[in-house]
Amino acid sequence: MKKALLTLCVCSVAALAEHDDVKRINASTEVFKEIMAAPDKGVPQDILEKAECVVIVPGLKRAGFIVGGQYGKGVMTCKTAARGWSGPSMIRVEGGSFGAQIGAGETDLLLVVMNKRGAKKLMKSEFTLGGDAAAMGGPVGRQASADTDAYMHAEILSYSRARGLFAGVTLKGSTLREDHDDNVAVYGKDVTHEQILMGKVAVPASAKELLATLRPYVKSGKASD
Repeated sequence: MKKALLTLCVCSVAALAEHDDVKRINASTEVFKEIMAAPDKGVPQDILEKAECVVIVPGLKRAGFIVGGQYGKGVMTCKTAARGWSGPSMIRVEGGSFGAQIGAGETDLLLVVMNKRGAKKLMKSEFTLGGDAAAMGGPVGRQASADTDAYMHAEILSYSRARGLFAGVTLKGSTLREDHDDNVAVYGKDVTHEQILMGKVAVPASAKELLATLRPYVKSGKASD
């Protein structure tokens, strides 16, 4: 009887974890859709076409009373050799400074990784924004362009949306790391952050809407090194 109850509890916890991970992927999909659907706002098309990876963190929470920074869970996906998108890797963002816009309630965070150098750095199990690579506030608006010297050489462009305002935001000292246990729950096996982002793991059914949403921003040709 005890063994049966233990098995039931384990299965219930696993089912709950899976449900939470699916909710995270769905929330990330909706955040990206809403940002790009805003009239004359959003990330410029050419920036997303040149991007190597994107990181989406819905509902980043301010946690000054704990660590003097922020905390959030989101997803990261990268363009693969076939110019599609990899399955999403579950990630966490913790601590650091996110600029003046983040100060009350919850904020959606979007990072656009602009070249292979930045992508390689973010494929580490743990990465510090502003330390391992700078994350500068990106341009906003359909007509804005990445063809300025600063944006062309940036490894990561960062954005936040809070209280209806979407803008580029500066990030310093924030840690982005893989959420290994959640990746195991999503993919049903022991996989690494790098394996997922390099497209070596099959995309789970729960992520197909997210990748379909990102698909229009794939452009033929090589990204910058």
